[in-house]
Amino acid sequence: MKNKVKALKATALLAVATLTTGISVSIQRGVFVSAPLAAYAADNDSYTEGKSGPLTYRKYSDHVEISNCEMSATSVEIPESIEGLPVTVIGIYAFQISSIKSVTIPNSVKEIGHYAFNNCSGLKSVTIPDSVEKVGIRAFENCTSLETVEFPDHIIEWNSKVFEGTPWIASQREKSPLVIVNGALLDGDKCKGDVKLTSDIKYIASGAFQRNMDITSVVVPSSVTKLCDNVFFYCLNLTSVELNGATLIDSMAFCGCNKLTDLKLSGKLTSIDERAFSDVTSNATITFYGSKETWEKVDKPSDDPFLRNAKMIFDENHTDPDEEIAGDLNMDGEFNVADLLLFQKWLLGDKNAELKNWKAADYTKDEVLDVFDLVIMRKAIIDK
Repeated sequence: MKNKVKALKATALLAVATLTTGISVSIQRGVFVSAPLAAYAADNDSYTEGKSGPLTYRKYSDHVEISNCEMSATSVEIPESIEGLPVTVIGIYAFQISSIKSVTIPNSVKEIGHYAFNNCSGLKSVTIPDSVEKVGIRAFENCTSLETVEFPDHIIEWNSKVFEGTPWIASQREKSPLVIVNGALLDGDKCKGDVKLTSDIKYIASGAFQRNMDITSVVVPSSVTKLCDNVFFYCLNLTSVELNGATLIDSMAFCGCNKLTDLKLSGKLTSIDERAFSDVTSNATITFYGSKETWEKVDKPSDDPFLRNAKMIFDENHTDPDEEIAGDLNMDGEFNVADLLLFQKWLLGDKNAELKNWKAADYTKDEVLDVFDLVIMRKAIIDK
């Protein structure tokens, strides 16, 4: 413990006393025809187009989609309903490169489309309402003034690089290499070496580790049941991954991971997308936590070179390890104020403050316990 944990006690003393957060795609607006992302109406359902203030919308049989906004608009309040139908979708490219500085999204919107607010350089803050269920690819990318984002208290289905190029994501990365919002891991761009995710993570966003050249191994807890598309896309130095609970491995999840030689898969796995291991040329050992008979029932491509050339090991006796709970310093099975107070006492030099699991407090994943970890822990308590 003493050799591994170098707490900055002098700095912490003062701080604790005062305490009592891929590849950029540039697309010309209007080049592609917008289409609804969500199946709130049939894909081939017809629509009529209309105007509401600076907004252009598409009216379907059961919902309305915002499809465009006047370039000159600076402050926009999206209505909750139009012509008696709920506004449920902000469409692809709807506000891209517009002049908006503020936008109000109503509590009827279920989906924010790909690139919806991409390159809105004047947008300073956004509140994502409770109704939102999914956010599209690079939806707020390059919003270079976006510093404040308010989130609902539930997990959202996040696509790749939603906040790339914003001050908000930059500030979150400074606080911790893992950017986690309400149980969803949005970004792991700054992670290095061996990464072990904790059980408070329930969802990993598409492309979360995309093109991270510094990670070498990742352990994903059983709380994560789906490995989304592009999660480890071209992580060229990734050698080992353990998926303890994944039932699905989605498209391009390991694309280009040519040093991947050790893969451990949950016995609960039911499906591997045909492009999950695209461009992976390494020869790996795959340990499946189940029987050969169960493995053969997994829906997977029969001609995938990576799977075909791998050495298979079947471990029917595997039991899931006890999941580490982030912040659970006293190892009582839950994270609460008692852990926060214990950490404060330890930083202040209380010899009776025993950290039974110090790694649970290493929020910044730098092998050092200090006031920065305390600040993040305190925020985690408040957000619970």
